Amino acid sequence: MTTHGAPPLQTSLFDWHKAHGGRIVEFGGWAMPVQYTTIVDEHNTVRNSVGLFDIGHMGRLSFSGDGALDWLEHVTTNHVAKLVPGQIQYSLMVNDDGGVIDDILVYRTGDSYSMVCNASNRLKVIAQLEVHRHKFDAMVNDLTPTTAMIAVQGPRALATAQAIVDINLGDISYYYATACTILGQPGLVSRTGYTGEDGVELIVPSDGADALWNALLSSGHSWGIKPCGLGARDTLRFEAGMPLYGHEMDETVDPYSAGLGWAIKLKKGHFVGRDALRIAKDDTTKTRVGLRLNSKRIARQGCEVKLDGKPVGVVTSGTFAPTLGETLAMAIVTKSAHQVGTNLTVDVRGTEIPATVVPLPFYRRPAIA
Repeated sequence: MTTHGAPPLQTSLFDWHKAHGGRIVEFGGWAMPVQYTTIVDEHNTVRNSVGLFDIGHMGRLSFSGDGALDWLEHVTTNHVAKLVPGQIQYSLMVNDDGGVIDDILVYRTGDSYSMVCNASNRLKVIAQLEVHRHKFDAMVNDLTPTTAMIAVQGPRALATAQAIVDINLGDISYYYATACTILGQPGLVSRTGYTGEDGVELIVPSDGADALWNALLSSGHSWGIKPCGLGARDTLRFEAGMPLYGHEMDETVDPYSAGLGWAIKLKKGHFVGRDALRIAKDDTTKTRVGLRLNSKRIARQGCEVKLDGKPVGVVTSGTFAPTLGETLAMAIVTKSAHQVGTNLTVDVRGTEIPATVVPLPFYRRPAIA
């Protein structure tokens, strides 16, 4: 969000987006393209071929100092010490009450550590880090303003990006990263993704963003590569059952209810929020589920979910899923209503829509080798 009327921030590719028809919206305090053609067109391009995303709005932080590892262990829920060089770890940063400040990716590159966080939470994440920094001999450096980050996603993603880098992208395993040369300059390539498809993320100095973006568009031209906006990024992550901060989680939701307990390692030792999370693990009465709606009407965030006429939960995300041709939703419901096949209703603007609990993720591609 912007503060005190400040204009939204711009990524290194902002001028390109405006010049090429990107419809610009404010998101997380940044001016970002929500779409170029249509959301469905861009969504299907990623599922069937390859799409290009500017994710320069995501926070990129690097850590230095002998105490960096201990600092990260103290402020995150997953077990950072288990990372081997090159590995990436999904984790959470929570407050003292166990509410989620942000969901993050922690990178270990050699003996150094870095982090990618959500755009809207970058300042909150840095503030939380600084609250606890005095306990550790370490520093954090915000690289967001001086770097660019581009995601290449889809079945043709690796083939598209391969011409741009000096390493074999097939050698990078899922949730790993490596330093490399990208268009002749130092960069970092990772293999994570937020679409349910294979792909890579490329980080380069901000002044190299336009050259990299255009090189990727040229490399993927024969496969019909298209620039994609935040709209398709959301529908793609939704089909893949991936949580979104501000929807499936926030500081008022314990991560066990959001289905993220697997990213919490209570046995690793003390960390911020551990005591509250230990209680939540035993006391949580809700869980995240998928819903298939028997209607073309979309259940948006906040719609009430009912079982036999009684409220049992609330929708966190909902949309029409282009790949599957169905109206779907994710919801956090009581455990009495979480079994696959359970018949529920969703209150969509005063109309009770029949819904059935279905497995998450809604869409799953073949596993990455």
